[in-house]
Amino acid sequence: MSLRPLAASDQDEFVALARASVGLHHPWYTMPTTPEDFRAYLARFSQPSTEGFLVCVRDGEALAGLVTIDSIIRGRFQSASLSYAAFTPAAGRGYMSEGLALVVRHAFTELRLHRLEASIQPANHASLRLVRRQGFRREGYSPGMLFVDGAWWDHERWAIIREMTALPPADPHPTLPAR
Repeated sequence: MSLRPLAASDQDEFVALARASVGLHHPWYTMPTTPEDFRAYLARFSQPSTEGFLVCVRDGEALAGLVTIDSIIRGRFQSASLSYAAFTPAAGRGYMSEGLALVVRHAFTELRLHRLEASIQPANHASLRLVRRQGFRREGYSPGMLFVDGAWWDHERWAIIREMTALPPADPHPTLPAR
């Protein structure tokens, strides 16, 4: 497994896979299914508060899914939220578990974050299993938390902090205050 940033050159393959995966993700997650939506989606990743990674099988070849690190907040918080989705051909094969593990490592080592959060609809059992496998803990339940597929949906909140992993210590991010 490998990760690579989402790029403009991925448009056609990504859109085709997203279209094929609509049924897998409904009503939990929506990916861009038109070239126009893809370009708008890709523009998000030019902001310093968001990073997007394709989970690839065999060093960048077949696309297995997508993981995004969103709402990166620095200062005293050093936190971000995650979203992710498998593409239908790769779903249920363990690729997203490996990919999410790589993103967690990247977030805690390269980005030097302290905390990652995932908000998951309670009926999305596959997503709940995925974060449990990565060591996330359930922190709460939020009624009407996120607007998805035309409605406000309840979500469970799951999180992991760096100290919950076996990653070696790293210097704090320069935006973390000394006190």
